[in-house]
Formats: sequence, structure tokens, C-alpha cells
Amino acid sequence: MSKNDNQTQKNDADVLTFIEGLENKRRREDSLKLLPLFERITGQPATMWGDSIVGFGSYHYKYASGREGDWCLTGFSPRKANTTLYIMNGFSDYKDQLSHLGKHKHSKSCLYINKLEDVDLEVIEEMIADSTAYMRSKYASE
Repeated sequence: MSKNDNQTQKNDADVLTFIEGLENKRRREDSLKLLPLFERITGQPATMWGDSIVGFGSYHYKYASGREGDWCLTGFSPRKANTTLYIMNGFSDYKDQLSHLGKHKHSKSCLYINKLEDVDLEVIEEMIADSTAYMRSKYASE
């Protein structure tokens, strides 16, 4: 792949229209709580990435293979099964925070939660802030 071959691209779709159009009431309510939290922590306005990712800020990456593209610094996606939060630097440095977070699952850089009331929002805020700072420092010169 080369630059801009990513299927998920930043676009001009309206974030509030997307959130208000969510069929699942809990996902809609949780998204309306997450939106100002992410904006406050990142200092960036929300933008849509693809059809279902609410992203904040962006960075440009380039791999040794030649693949490159742009992606959001952090964000969330209210999916059918759960809400996914994107913690782009991964979770290897967050063992303590994860143990205090509450009910969740995670993969390499995705944190899956069923509902916000299941988790400690202060822990989420800390991970978003740390991840955003890390990504900004890592990609500032690229």
C-alpha cells in the first residue's frame, strides 16, 4: 500500500449527526459523554474517520515497507457490541491503570467497554492523555 490507501479516511461528516443517529440509546448517551472528554483532553475538535470512528487530532505514519497514511491520535467508535476507544500507543505501559479500570477488554490498541458506568472515567482520561502525548512526541518530527 502507498499513501492514502487506507480504507478509513478522515471526512467532513458531522459528528453530532452521527452520534444522534445511533440506534442504541446507551451508545448514544455514552458517546455524548465521551465527546467533550476527548475534546478537553486532546484540545482537538472531533472529526469523523470513515463511517463510525470519532477521531481527535491526527498523525502521519510511514512504515519501512513504504506504506504510509494518516490516522487519528485517539478516538472512539460506538459499535454494536461495545464502544471501542483507540489508545494508539497500546497497553503495555498501562497494567496498573487496567487493573483499576473496571469491566473491559482490550487488544493491541483498542479498549472495549460495554458502558461507561462499568469503568473509571479518571483512568480512561489518564490513558487518553498519556497516549495522546506519546503519539504527539513520537510523530512530531515526521
